[in-house]
Amino acid sequence: MIIPEIVAPAGNFTKLKIALAYGADAVYAGVNNFSLRSRTAREFNYESFEEAIKYTHERGKKIYVTLNGFHLSFQIEGLKRHILKLREMKPDAFIVASVGAMRLVKELAPEISLHVSTQANILNYLDAQVYKDMGAKRVVIARELGLKDAKALKENCDIELEAFVHGSMCFAYSGRCLISSVQSGRMSNRGSCANDCRFNYELYAKNPENGTLFRLEADENGTHVFNSKDLNLCSYIEKIMQENCISAFKIEGRTKSEYYVALTTRTYKMAIQDALEGKFESSKYEKEIATLKNRGFTDGYLVSRPLEKTDTQNHNTSIEEGSHQVHAISEDGSFFKCKGKIVLNTPYEILAPLGDVIQTCDNELGKIYQKEDKYFIEFKKLIAKNNKEFSEIHSGNEHEIQLPNKISALSFLRKEI
Repeated sequence: MIIPEIVAPAGNFTKLKIALAYGADAVYAGVNNFSLRSRTAREFNYESFEEAIKYTHERGKKIYVTLNGFHLSFQIEGLKRHILKLREMKPDAFIVASVGAMRLVKELAPEISLHVSTQANILNYLDAQVYKDMGAKRVVIARELGLKDAKALKENCDIELEAFVHGSMCFAYSGRCLISSVQSGRMSNRGSCANDCRFNYELYAKNPENGTLFRLEADENGTHVFNSKDLNLCSYIEKIMQENCISAFKIEGRTKSEYYVALTTRTYKMAIQDALEGKFESSKYEKEIATLKNRGFTDGYLVSRPLEKTDTQNHNTSIEEGSHQVHAISEDGSFFKCKGKIVLNTPYEILAPLGDVIQTCDNELGKIYQKEDKYFIEFKKLIAKNNKEFSEIHSGNEHEIQLPNKISALSFLRKEI
């Protein structure tokens, strides 16, 4: 059986560290304006990106560089310089969407693997074979492709397949959207999507004879008519693995929160491990995923045909609260930074990397204890690094607060809402 690698989003260096700590086998990230997330690409410069690649390789993991935008002619010379600069850093692969970019990579950095982006809309083995002949090692299949068709593709073309299993879904077919360009001049296929599909709209019917408009929606807030629900395949991981055709599970979300990166990576890693050990339990993974902010969830098209789907849109709201709120993150395991509100004598659940051992304690600062299969922390005192004491602490307060005992680096403190 193929054991799929988890490919997690790395919108910045901190998120990259979190993804690797929580179980990612590989991360994908970009620098400069040649990927489909130009906003997150600005989180890295060449110096920090090279450091990120070294950090990833030191941990025996992989990093894939996004070059998956569709480039205009005036950008080509800059793209060439960009590829040559990145080649020196020795990433594990370039993710590309256009055949021109593929050709450039093969000419300028032939030793670096090529992965074909989902933007290329690969639906069959003939297309996959063409990309393989051009030098591709892996293709990220179109999100509209079903599992049965993915298996047929794999049986007829010996190439690695990567599939999205979680994250935001584009309203348009394989991301070919012009709404952002029309409304705000921001081109989604060049990395600057304004997420106009998440806005609420009012719908009208017009009488062509007299120009009268009739409002079709009674709700004064309009409707989120374009708003796709989030993809969530955590309950189907075992089923997908049994088909033995997908080499990598990809998580969308370079612009999502640090907690999102940690939670999704951890949950899908858990699901893969449980499937391999014969103890798959979908309700456990769904409960974890439900802690995230979301737009509602759908299983997309990998396990169901498009004609069978009637629930892929959320017309009511563009975002919903999850079951839990994150209140703090500890980058070093000794101190935490507040992300919400921490008060005394109140339990907060500790979310740590999968398999990490948490030591219980009870001292003057607080206590860490186990309840069933979870660990909680309660503070008796909130003491900052400079020894200043607080009765409570809120987000925006930059003081780092001492923990009662050492916990895993990059752990989160969360609380059920």
